[in-house]
Amino acid sequence: MCGFKGKKCASLIRGLILWLLLTNIMLVLYCFTNPTQGQNQGKIGSSREDTCPLSMAKLSRKNVTAPSQRTKAQSEECSPAVNVMFMKTHKTASSTILNIIFRFGEKHKLKFAFPERRNDFFYPSPFLSSQVKDYRPGDCFNIVCNHMRFDRQEVAKLLPPDTLYVTILRNPVDLFESSFHYYHRMVPLTWRIGGENKLVEFLDNPQTFYSPEAYNSFYLKNLLFFDFGLDNNVEADDPRVMSSIHSLSRYFDLVLIAEYFEESLILLKDKLCWTIEDIVYFKLNARKTSSVSQLTPEYRAKALVWNKADWRLYQHFNATFWAKVESYGRARMTREVNELRRRNAEMESICIDGGNAVEAQKIQDRRFQPWQPVGESSILGYNMKDNINPQFRTICERMLTPEIQYLSHLGVSLWVTQLWGWLKDTVFTVFT
Repeated sequence: MCGFKGKKCASLIRGLILWLLLTNIMLVLYCFTNPTQGQNQGKIGSSREDTCPLSMAKLSRKNVTAPSQRTKAQSEECSPAVNVMFMKTHKTASSTILNIIFRFGEKHKLKFAFPERRNDFFYPSPFLSSQVKDYRPGDCFNIVCNHMRFDRQEVAKLLPPDTLYVTILRNPVDLFESSFHYYHRMVPLTWRIGGENKLVEFLDNPQTFYSPEAYNSFYLKNLLFFDFGLDNNVEADDPRVMSSIHSLSRYFDLVLIAEYFEESLILLKDKLCWTIEDIVYFKLNARKTSSVSQLTPEYRAKALVWNKADWRLYQHFNATFWAKVESYGRARMTREVNELRRRNAEMESICIDGGNAVEAQKIQDRRFQPWQPVGESSILGYNMKDNINPQFRTICERMLTPEIQYLSHLGVSLWVTQLWGWLKDTVFTVFT
């Protein structure tokens, strides 16, 4: 019946039963939320009335970079932003931005609003302020930056009125390819896709392998729209698409574009009045090239049609992004990008053993092991040099630390995430 004989068949059946049992246990643990969480689904908050006092912002600025460490022009024109909401979208290079924010917040002793027991705010349930660890009404924070399904009104309860709202987008075709690769084993409807190239099979007839009500199906269509708390199944010509996009334009002070990552960081530095040292980075959570599906123009077009609402969102903010670049000045932008590249190259030579990212099995220190998708190890990480000058050791460690380990370093209890990670890496891998 199962294509094997005797012990092999029995072993396979026992393994399948164990896999299904553990999956259901983890779904209960990982997705358990308060019954009231579903009530806000699909809503974008629209008010800052519930924000905490502006005095929170004034007090927090005492910790930030002293004027002597900044240029004269920066000191005269602006003060470093300490209140930041970073809407962390999926598969958009957002983990690298998160590392930058973690480092700035830790350095200046800012107050993070963190989730409890896990690394996200009960995603994919809509965000509620009560999901913040130890939150009590009236509590104020400087930074909110972990994965969530966005609800502006709930987020605003946590932050002062001068908070800057930032997010990042990626071309929806490339985002869809990345999301499908990373999450398809967590979407049961895709388990029955045959063939060697599951992504192509899906795009040939997506409705066969998709249902809006199916578990985790949101990973497979208009994921950006979903992350922003919107209806990811809305038709692209529905008036609600542009209405929602314009609402997001009012809420977010800066929308970064992953394809122009360095230019995005320069705009971020300018908007937040941070220094170039604040935004140096190593690319985190990069995939090895062999795991990337190279879609033909035909299949890129199909992916675009399937994610048309995300495409309209991306087009809108790509245009506003380049308007900001023009306002900043092309020549000035080129100089700043070159300086950022120079600083990054310096840090790579100081920190990274071999100078490049390596595959997971070659990473020697568990502190720098990135989180992997179910059933494989396709995400690259780094080895840190042994003989680093003591004055650079801490910054090297922080720049190389992935999200999960950095959250633990900042004092977040992640037992649900860690349990899921153990099952994912030990039990599920055997049966995938």
